[in-house]
Amino acid sequence: MDTQSLIKDSKARFSHNSAKAYLKEKYKSKLIIAEQGGLWEITPALLTFLAGSASTTFVMIDSYENPVKIIRQELLDKATIVYNEVMEAWHQEWKELESKR
Repeated sequence: MDTQSLIKDSKARFSHNSAKAYLKEKYKSKLIIAEQGGLWEITPALLTFLAGSASTTFVMIDSYENPVKIIRQELLDKATIVYNEVMEAWHQEWKELESKR
């Protein structure tokens, strides 16, 4: 390989990695919801915790470290809907990015 092809390849790789990082930031910000008086970052851990709990209501610490009394099923339903929509959109955009590679 000559120097020019190495430079071109490294620029393409950098551009691809930058685009992936941009997608991550874009969609991670969409995984934050305001619900029941708190601000929640939807993660698989939050969904698992809410799904696995038997309590109807309890107090949780939100993203701002505030104790918030929540209705478990309502928060779980809202978080699940948002999570699935955002992850589906992220996956679609990621597939398009990978196909251009």
